[in-house]
Amino acid sequence: MSLKSIEKIKQRLKERPAELAAERNSGKKVVGWQGYNLPEEIIYALGLIPVRIAVGGDDRLVEIGARYISTKNCVFVRETIGLFAENKDPYIQNMDVLAFDATCLQTFRTAELLQYYFNKEVFILGVPRNFYWEEALVYFEKELAYLVSQLEEYTGIKLTKDALSASIALYDEIRAALTVIYDYQAAANPVITWLEAYDTIQAGYYLDRAEYAALLKDMVSELQEAAPKPAIDQNDDEARIFISGSVIPPGDRKLIGIIESLGGRIVGDDIWTGITPNLNVNINEPTVSALARAYLNRTPHGALPYLDLASDRRLANLKSQIKKFRAQGVIYHTLRYCDPYTFKAKETKDVLADEGIPLLEIHTEYAGSDYEAIRTRVEAFVEMLKSRI
Repeated sequence: MSLKSIEKIKQRLKERPAELAAERNSGKKVVGWQGYNLPEEIIYALGLIPVRIAVGGDDRLVEIGARYISTKNCVFVRETIGLFAENKDPYIQNMDVLAFDATCLQTFRTAELLQYYFNKEVFILGVPRNFYWEEALVYFEKELAYLVSQLEEYTGIKLTKDALSASIALYDEIRAALTVIYDYQAAANPVITWLEAYDTIQAGYYLDRAEYAALLKDMVSELQEAAPKPAIDQNDDEARIFISGSVIPPGDRKLIGIIESLGGRIVGDDIWTGITPNLNVNINEPTVSALARAYLNRTPHGALPYLDLASDRRLANLKSQIKKFRAQGVIYHTLRYCDPYTFKAKETKDVLADEGIPLLEIHTEYAGSDYEAIRTRVEAFVEMLKSRI
């Protein structure tokens, strides 16, 4: 039976589009944003309403987007452009201005095309490729400070230390609650499933952040009442699966549905629409500089190049999360033409092989034509994991 807090979140998501329209009518501004290294805390601290642009799984919108961008770009990018071209999504309709970061260069290209074809006002946050250099951190600090100045000019409001401090505290509260919730989804006889936890994270893309924090607090209380401390144990008949690789946004449920229909149990993920962006975000003071350093020092996005596998924080986080949630194998999901994650599939597989962890790569898109082929491969993987118990 679903938790009361989950049902409340579902209800609030239904009500949110009309609520956004009403807030805009009262003079508030909505910022649609996309990326990985763009601190949402700044948008919120300036009194703007952040809404994350992350929708997938609709091949019809992919085809619409392909009228504006090459079909050699990933389907997530094409669907994003298709959303704006069609302009029927209530969240898209209620966006006043856009903010994108350049972590993924295809995302950066998306921002350019939305500005060119649909006359959208877009702010771009530059992101260094060599994110581990001190010079890169300095560059990112200056890029973030410039973005703040652009948003200040747009709103006519100056970013204050008090407003930023309150915003950081709120987002820290959200991140802490989500981390606890993820521990519960991986427990033996769980009160909440991985998909419910995953959907809970993505609900935060749309809901008012203060209300969202309160709903997460209620969820944590419900979970703790049901089980004071989650025991992450492995049952004898479980195939515990960890998902890695390309983005799986709201609306894209093909692979997840296949895994669950075949008896696989997803117990964790490190994709940027899951828990990973909420981990290891250590903001030591309410300044733009501290935010910049905190965002670049957390687990890096796979689109950023890094050649030393032994010190790669992305791989270190992957191995740590697999161990924590006692996953037996990894399904590495790559979208067609998502080049960074596709290129990193082999190195990820090799690194995990040294740990004795099997990896299955699934290369897919949003069309249903490969459904049976994926199902066959996942079924064999699940059976292999069960045979190893």
